[in-house]
Formats: sequence, structure tokens, C-alpha cells
Amino acid sequence: MDKDQKIQEELKRIGNLPRHIAIIMDGNGRWARRRGLPRVAGHRQAIDSVRDVVEACGELGIEVLTLYTFSVENWGRPREEVNALMDLLVETIRSELDELLKNNVRLITIGHLDDLPPLTRESMEYAIEKTKHCTGLILNLALSYGGRREIVDAVKAIARKVKQGVINPDAIDESVVADHLYTRGLPDPDLLIRTSGELRISNFLLWQLAYTEMYVTDVLWPDFRREHLYEAIRSYQKRERRFGLVSEQLIHS
Repeated sequence: MDKDQKIQEELKRIGNLPRHIAIIMDGNGRWARRRGLPRVAGHRQAIDSVRDVVEACGELGIEVLTLYTFSVENWGRPREEVNALMDLLVETIRSELDELLKNNVRLITIGHLDDLPPLTRESMEYAIEKTKHCTGLILNLALSYGGRREIVDAVKAIARKVKQGVINPDAIDESVVADHLYTRGLPDPDLLIRTSGELRISNFLLWQLAYTEMYVTDVLWPDFRREHLYEAIRSYQKRERRFGLVSEQLIHS
């Protein structure tokens, strides 16, 4: 058993592994700038980080990994960078699809795929279709995603059903709202990891993060590897999640 396997066995033995890990992958531009490289070089280097973290989560038995891949705000970046990112998405999906299938990883997305260029959207839809029968890790990519936009879309969908008489307004509760979010059917994240040391959630999963444990690291995303993931999980395992209660109530529940 190698060092990595020993660490994984230790984490599994401790138990209390997060079911759902969400990551704000930040720092690609800074990584490139520090090396005198174009920003796209940081995005390209980040592919290795994604690959390593996806593999590690699958090996640990994590149920869902959500990656903040491209936000609605990112469309405002320089056109050259956006085009390069879209091309890189196509290239990555095509090159990694066999590995996803080999590792029994199911790919899904949240956000507005219709916003993507046709080739990018078609490549993503093809990979989603090819992996739909996989039963291991769910790899959830947030693409053209915004937390406020998601909530607005949920409100609109509920309002239409109220107008049609499908939903009674008095019956609307948190579960009804959750059922109309992009993440319906998925557990809320247990652990949110943000790289690069920034202390904000950047319009990411605003509803779902209500009781999520947060872990911030100064490591830039292109340098993030499974050992950093393990550190975040260790931190999570030491925490007491109270969901608004007090410790004594959890002990006696």
C-alpha cells in the first residue's frame, strides 16, 4: 500500500467523509502572471488539478464533486480569454472522456448550457450522454452559472406552476424551492473549498451553501493536488456541524 492509499484508508477509517464537495477553483490568472505567462496557460495547467482531484474523490467514495468552472460574470472577460477557455473545454472533454468512463464517473452540468458556443455545448452534451449510466462519482460542472440567476429561475418556474394551479402558494416551502433549483436531486455541499485565499463565495450555490463548512487555502488552483484535498477533508472531519442547534442537542439526539 503506497502513501496515498494509506492516507485514503485513514480518512475512511475516521469516517464522516463529505458526501458532496464543491470547489471554487481560483487563482489560474495569478499563477500564470507570476510566471510571466498568458492567463490561458494557468487555465491549461489547471486541467491537471481537476484530473487529480476527480480521481481522488472517486477513490475516496465521495458522491458529488461540483466545480465552479465558468460563471455568468466570466462572459465579461476579454474575448480572447473567453474563446480560449471555450476551446480548452472542448479539448479537455474530448481527451478526458475515456478516463471518466474508465473510472465510472458521471458528468452533469448546472447553469445555462445554451449560452455556450455550439461546439462547446455539443461536446459537453455528448460527454453527459456517454457517461449517464456511470454509477460512481458525480462530476458536476457549473457552466455559465450564477447563484442569483439560479434562484430567479427557480422563482419563475414556481410562479408558472402557481399560475397553472399546479402548486398552492401556501404549500411553498424550502423543499419546493430546492426541487426547482439546478441541483435538484443532489445533496447540498457538505464542504466548500476555495483556493487562492480569497474570502468570498462569488455568487456560487447561494441557496445550497446555507450550512456548508468552508475551507480556504492560499494554494492557487493550478498547484492544488490531492494532498491539499486531503487537508481540507481532515479539517472537515474535525468540525461539529450543528445546523443551528447546540452541541448538547446533537449529543442527545
